[in-house]
Amino acid sequence: MKLSVIIVNYNVEQFLEQCLLSVEKAIQGMEADVWVVDNASVDGSCAMVAERFPWVKLVANKDNVGFSRANNQAMRASDAEYMLLLNPDTVVEEDTFRKCVEFMDANPKAGGLGVRMVDGKGKFLPESKRGLPTPWVSFCKISGIYRLFPRSRKLNHYYLGHLDEHETAEIEILSGAYMLMRKEALDKVGLLDEEFFMYGEDIDLSWRIVLGGWQNYYFPETRIIHYKGESTKRGSLNYVFVFYNAMVIFARKHFSERNAKAYTRLINVAIWARASIAVIQRVAKKIILPLIDASALFSGMWLAQRYYAQVAEKIFDESLMIYAFSGYVITWMLSVFFSGGYDRPISMLRLVRGSIIGSLIILVAYSLLPESLRFSRALVLFGAVISVLYYLISRWVLSRLSPERFALVGAGMRRFAVVGGAEEIERISELLGQTSVSRPEVVGVAIDDKVHDNQVGTRDQLQEVIRVHRIDQVIFSGKDLAAAEIIDSMIKTTGVKVDYKIAPPDSLYMIGSNSIETSGELFMLETNGVHKPSNRRNKRLFDILFALGMLVTLPISIWFVDKKSSFFGNIFKVLTGSRTWVGYAQTSTSSMRLPSVLKGVITPATGAILREGDEDTLQKLNIIYARNYRIRNDLSLVFRHFAHLGEG
Repeated sequence: MKLSVIIVNYNVEQFLEQCLLSVEKAIQGMEADVWVVDNASVDGSCAMVAERFPWVKLVANKDNVGFSRANNQAMRASDAEYMLLLNPDTVVEEDTFRKCVEFMDANPKAGGLGVRMVDGKGKFLPESKRGLPTPWVSFCKISGIYRLFPRSRKLNHYYLGHLDEHETAEIEILSGAYMLMRKEALDKVGLLDEEFFMYGEDIDLSWRIVLGGWQNYYFPETRIIHYKGESTKRGSLNYVFVFYNAMVIFARKHFSERNAKAYTRLINVAIWARASIAVIQRVAKKIILPLIDASALFSGMWLAQRYYAQVAEKIFDESLMIYAFSGYVITWMLSVFFSGGYDRPISMLRLVRGSIIGSLIILVAYSLLPESLRFSRALVLFGAVISVLYYLISRWVLSRLSPERFALVGAGMRRFAVVGGAEEIERISELLGQTSVSRPEVVGVAIDDKVHDNQVGTRDQLQEVIRVHRIDQVIFSGKDLAAAEIIDSMIKTTGVKVDYKIAPPDSLYMIGSNSIETSGELFMLETNGVHKPSNRRNKRLFDILFALGMLVTLPISIWFVDKKSSFFGNIFKVLTGSRTWVGYAQTSTSSMRLPSVLKGVITPATGAILREGDEDTLQKLNIIYARNYRIRNDLSLVFRHFAHLGEG
């Protein structure tokens, strides 16, 4: 065997599918095999691989054994001349493997090879070529000095800024996203160090290859897309600790005791600095808007009280008002939250609905209070008006200041350019028309010089099409375009403010990445999909309330259930979030990637009379449930099949 492509996967099913589609094309005509080692994913990755790519050698681990150990499992089982470690959130060009193997064959001292990587917007990723992270190099990286001197050999050695991104060069460190290695070199220096669970193992092995007398190369004659961070979620606090602790392990292995201590001190400072920043940023993103809302609503109520007190010549108990107004504000905000007012894009209707429902709750609660605690029903009505006006005005202002973060539902069309053949343009346009995307406007872009009726220009004119038609997002047909053509088009339009997606053939989704911290946007067929934040929240709320109701009425309700002991266990499984009352019917195949839902106690197929092996009916029931979710659907199913609530 000439080449083994090894992909370690963990809960990135859609990215893995797209990666394997590109790998399938790239190994054509080569003596190669492909391994997928799955680290106990729960998103259906293994079923997808088995169904769509039966030629892949699938290793399904029962536990998450980490990146190093999972890769080593496949490398030990393979006897190929070259081993390629490839991330699942990548797309390779059709000639990538052939070019890389030819380079390695022509350079017998080459132990490892990395390629030119671009992100989901076509921007060059500097980690395509890296230097050894010595204490000084790491200091320049951690402190940000390298950003000030991007071309400096000494101050940006981490990313080897002095090397041109388009020239082949000898480097020290390869990226684990694409790490091609000679088996002969691995036999000499060893495989990945399993002390590294995640991160740092690519640096360690790259340096051991160099120490073993081999050479590592940066090879820009071919390119890959790397949706950087999708399989690892780099923005998480856990990433900070795991990554920097991996650097400490590396220092202890390869630096002198004195340098290792200095490096460790530097890393520890960096860990706490980055961790603190990560915590502050995460908390700030979550609470800053609710804090502003709370302050504004409370201030509005206080000013209304001052004005009303003067007009009506009344004196209110200030301490009572503080408690009352705080309760009002909390009620309005919670009502708006559960109405979906804090979801994106922003819905003015949900904001008004939440404010009105909150006001009604306050009025009902007010009427139940003793006379001594009532001070003014008029102020509640004033507050209702203030709440509605504040939410409407504030969100309108935010949508004008930051239209990307605070887009309004229905605020203008979303404009898509679909690059592909006439048939694929029509198919993708139909998919977009059936999604929750508000009023999509789609224009087609031809892949050659022949422009058909549903196309406004050619791929060479893409930048002009984006400008003239004010395109928000470009979708490339994975069926009609080679990966190299897609990357070329992305790079040529890099300066344009637009997002990119790729529509894999025969799939009902488009996938891509808008930043290194997002997992990409999936457009799936839906009308009121179960994956929407408001529906996920409502589904979870229903699960909890119904479980609590069953717990309170257990002495009665348990007599209506067939499997009584399991029913009691199911209540607690739902309360702890390990199960849901209603989930998908289990199928052996899955032709459509549905939004993830916890395993259900019952399913839309519960109680249905089906022929054995009637997979199509089960799939249709699941799709209908996923596309048209309502709380009343769950309520109807659990009461209709109450006797089955002890199953699952």
